[in-house]
Formats: sequence, structure tokens, C-alpha cells
Amino acid sequence: MDDQSNRLTGFRVNAESLRVLAHPLRSRLLSTLRTNGPATATDLAAGLNSNTGVTSYHLRKLETVGLIEDSGQGAGKRRLWRAATDSHQFTPGDFEGDETAEADLTWLRRHYSRSLTERFEAWLNVEQSWPTAWRNAAGVDDDIVTLTAEQTKAMSAEIDEVVARYRSAGESDPRARRLSVWRVIYPLDLDQQPRAGDQ
Repeated sequence: MDDQSNRLTGFRVNAESLRVLAHPLRSRLLSTLRTNGPATATDLAAGLNSNTGVTSYHLRKLETVGLIEDSGQGAGKRRLWRAATDSHQFTPGDFEGDETAEADLTWLRRHYSRSLTERFEAWLNVEQSWPTAWRNAAGVDDDIVTLTAEQTKAMSAEIDEVVARYRSAGESDPRARRLSVWRVIYPLDLDQQPRAGDQ
């Protein structure tokens, strides 16, 4: 399997990589590299209002757990960093009983929630300047379903398959634009917590 294929398979987060990722600057660095492509520490620092020394330190921390890597295309001592994977995955059950990891996971998921709000509002700020076809195609929808935990997992897997099928569908079309696709699922009846073992 070549390097590009490895990048497309994603990354399974463990407690060590979660500890590294659950940091404001590191999470933003990884997101920036995935979104904008390879960059030097100097370029990243300028874009994220940091300084090169601090940025280099946190890039090396991300490198130690395999989330980013040196592209090998930098000039001299200027390393050109890139994301080692296109995505990462985890489930809360991966860290059950590990209080430190569960705290890191809570922070990271709240960070992602804030990021979603910020990015979607950035789109809303410029939406009216985009063509109607794009305004009609993008947006936010919500619905209510009644499922067991197993059925919810199955539905998520089907959604993932659809996204994977369309991931590069418009790559050779100059009309295509990169899109961010988020999937958020949460219970509505928060006062009706299932008993242990119930699905």
C-alpha cells in the first residue's frame, strides 16, 4: 500500500495520541495542515498567531504520535510538514476507565463543537455572495430518528460509506469545491438514560 493509500485510511487514536491532540494549538495545526496542505512552522505560526519556536515544538509532538510527518520537500533546515492521515477516528469506549484519556476526549470533542460553529458561521457570513446553486446545495439539516445503539452505529456506517463514495467525485471538475461534512448524533431525551446493558 503506497503512502497516499495509507493517508486515506485514517488514524485510530489511542490514549497517547489523544493526549497530544487534546491541545488548542496542536489541534489547530493538524486541522490547518489537513485543510490547506503542507506548510513550514514559520508559515503555520504566522497563520495561527503563534511564534515559530512554539509552533515547531508542537509540530514535533504531533509527529511523535504519527499525526503529521516531514514531507521531505523542505529547503535546508526549513521542514515542510504535512498531515500523515486525512482523518482520525475514536470512540468513547476506547478510553473507558482511563480518567485522563476521558478528560482529554471531552476537551477535544468540545473543541470540535466550537470549531464547527465557527466554521459554519464563517460560511453564513459570505453565503449571500455565492451562486444560488451552491447556497441551495450547502446548509444544515436536522431530523429525529428512534433507534437502538446498534441501529445508530449501523446508520453511521452507511453515512460514512456515502461520504467515502463521494470523497473525490469532483476532483477533475473545475466547478467542484472542497466541502466540510460533519456528522453529529446525540440523544434528545437526556433524562432517560438507558440502564447498563440496554441497547
